[in-house]
Amino acid sequence: HFYSLTQIPRPSGHMEKITEFLLDFGKNLGLESFVDEAGNVIIRKPATPGMENRKGVILQAHMDMVPQKNNDTAHDFEKDPIETYIDGDWVKAKGTTLGADNGLGVAAIMAVLESKDLKHGPLEALITKDEETGMYGAFGLKPGTLNGEILLNLDSEDEGELYIGCAGGMDVTATLEYKEVEPEEGDIAVKVTLKGLRGGHSGLEINEGRANANKLLVRFVREAVASYEARLASWEGGNMRNAIPREASAVVTIPAENEEELLGLVKYCEDLFKAERVDVPKGEVPEEIQDNLIDAIFACQNGVMRMIPTIPDTVETSSNLAIIVIGNGKAEIKILARSSSDSMKEYLTTSLECCFSMAGMKVEMTGGYSGWQPDINSPILHAMKESYKKQFGVEPAVKVIHAGLECGIIGAIIPGLDMISFGPTLRSPHSPDERALIPTVQKFYDFLVATLEQTPEK
Repeated sequence: HFYSLTQIPRPSGHMEKITEFLLDFGKNLGLESFVDEAGNVIIRKPATPGMENRKGVILQAHMDMVPQKNNDTAHDFEKDPIETYIDGDWVKAKGTTLGADNGLGVAAIMAVLESKDLKHGPLEALITKDEETGMYGAFGLKPGTLNGEILLNLDSEDEGELYIGCAGGMDVTATLEYKEVEPEEGDIAVKVTLKGLRGGHSGLEINEGRANANKLLVRFVREAVASYEARLASWEGGNMRNAIPREASAVVTIPAENEEELLGLVKYCEDLFKAERVDVPKGEVPEEIQDNLIDAIFACQNGVMRMIPTIPDTVETSSNLAIIVIGNGKAEIKILARSSSDSMKEYLTTSLECCFSMAGMKVEMTGGYSGWQPDINSPILHAMKESYKKQFGVEPAVKVIHAGLECGIIGAIIPGLDMISFGPTLRSPHSPDERALIPTVQKFYDFLVATLEQTPEK
């Protein structure tokens, strides 16, 4: 089933083909299948005989994938299938994201729905749209659409771990319009590109100290402006709010006599930077606006801000300076702020607002969602811990994840849901290094099946 999903283009924002595929899958099994107002696919499977008295279970995953590729990879995510291959114990993709986030969760749901010999109570599959770009499917879910009392979110990335809480988030967007000015006569234009960084998930891997292309590039640009009379013409860095930027580029103009010094600065920054002469642009950012923009980007909070005081090894609050686009008379900067504490999320977003407001930018907060508060007395948590130990001989780890799971949003729409998130082991989701550990997929599925068999009674 996962392979079939890799053959269907499903980047965030382009759900038509995958929606039709999943709807047909459910209908061909003779199951009630429909698309709700928000574009989510919902499929219902009745309880197996003798299990009608069990609590209803919602199996939840998202249908979209993050479209990231290496610079030298030719791939159209709206048309081309993902090219997969096996490397030892791992499934990988050739130069692109794999889509195991969250394709493996969807594949597990498909396997459960088509099985004739599993024991389970009433089941509902909720496969949401556009999770990666704003959790739009989860936000659009209407109260009363689902009947289940337990939600199993199949969108975690470490087998053997049960997640009972997650961070909330907020999209921070700063914009500024300006009138371009003409470059100085005799100036040349140089495009400086930074690439080859690891990137990664802005929640799960934000604590690893991975370099952010935008934050590295601003150090270069600020030095070029201060020391070599450079002027900023344009900037493009990052393309997904929840992915640590892997690449960024800026076009700067400089007096021709300073070219050698600027190239020396590029060389000083070693192999990650590349410079090439380009045509002089028609316009560039006015100097006073340019300086304020650069200073704001330089000062912007990026990375881990605070750990959870009671769980010191878990990130509480962080921000990702995700996307910068400057040029043609407009500057736009997008940041994803995360925190499992609503008060710290408010503190962080306010500090970001202050940073960019001082640069004269308009700052908007959108797409906010609360975190999922853990319930250590959850009945399904107790049942799953016992089941895991019985199957595999060890206790599963119980954790809070510093990523935005749909559980927080769905739980707010359907109060009282008993929720757990789990999944197979993935590494580097949201980057072309994404990979899935094959031996953990079987364990994940066996555990899911056992959980359905042991669902508590109503």
